[in-house]
Amino acid sequence: MIGMREKDFDDVVNTNLIGTFRVTQPLFKRMLKRRSGVIINMASVVGEHGNIGQANYAASKAGVIAMTKTLAAEYGSRNILVNAIAPGFIETGLTEKLSQDVKSNILNRISLKKFGKTCDIANLVLFLSSGGADYITGQVIGVDGGLF
Repeated sequence: MIGMREKDFDDVVNTNLIGTFRVTQPLFKRMLKRRSGVIINMASVVGEHGNIGQANYAASKAGVIAMTKTLAAEYGSRNILVNAIAPGFIETGLTEKLSQDVKSNILNRISLKKFGKTCDIANLVLFLSSGGADYITGQVIGVDGGLF
């Protein structure tokens, strides 16, 4: 945190938190007219637990979680569901670049002993938006393989 430039903090918060606000606000106006809708925000396990060297990212994702819970409380009576997905370590170009030592340390903290796949996130999005999750709102659902 001490070595983080203010611009780096602002950039991440603007992308993750302010970006979520800017995308969801106009959607709510339409959903209120229809008296139904589903919003699924992308949080992170880091927003729940923090991570060394990522104060900006953790703060932005914690903000997304707080926004999700608040909007679910505000708009649930109008049949608008608002949830967040909190991915753990997912196989992406970013995790591919991690050293083998870092990957091994992470895998030791995951109960399933593997990284998730993007389809694991997509399947949860599908479920939450399918009509089969009509009594789920204000939740942060971890997709992390049992990360501890």
